[in-house]
Amino acid sequence: MPPIINVKTDSRIEMVDITAAVRKELSRSGITDGTCVVYVPHTTSGITINEGADPAVCRDILMKLNDLVPANAGYLHMEGNADSHIKASLMGSSVTVLVEEGRLVLGTWQKIFFCEFDGPRSRKAFVSIR
Repeated sequence: MPPIINVKTDSRIEMVDITAAVRKELSRSGITDGTCVVYVPHTTSGITINEGADPAVCRDILMKLNDLVPANAGYLHMEGNADSHIKASLMGSSVTVLVEEGRLVLGTWQKIFFCEFDGPRSRKAFVSIR
């Protein structure tokens, strides 16, 4: 079983920066060169890499996702969270980051974000480093 990052979300939709937790798992692995895959095993959450310096970027992303896929828009899914499933599909369930010299190869402003679309919940992300 790959290492697990536990994520507790506080809102129905939010983006949680998990970059530090991924770096910690990379450090524990002892791997210096390769790839790091972060996978989210949930159907109403996703993961993405984007700017982490300005919190307005995450707010803008979530605002636009809500515009594109509004809640309660007459969906057929009986649980009432069809918008969450659609948003999760748009974001995707995994990201891959190169590892060089023991560090994640991310751009200056890039962070790894767990994307919650049906919270608040206790979630997890798997980390595989090879």
